[in-house]
Amino acid sequence: MSDIQEIGEELYRRRKMLGLSQQQVAGANGMSRVTLSRFENGKLPEIGIRKVMTICATLGLELTIKDASQRPTLQELITEREN
Repeated sequence: MSDIQEIGEELYRRRKMLGLSQQQVAGANGMSRVTLSRFENGKLPEIGIRKVMTICATLGLELTIKDASQRPTLQELITEREN
């Protein structure tokens, strides 16, 4: 996954697959249903990593870290555009 919007979309899909409501997941994670909805829809500008991890755990998912070397850095993209 490359950004927070994609994570929110994946959590939405998993929640639906499990047949859980936003209220159930939000309540289990000490957040409002509106906050969870905004997160799932890519409308939440910031959410803490611990909160993301607890939502993932509630849905039987986990976050992983992988080498991003295959993707260009922002500086590489800027340099490429300038050339």
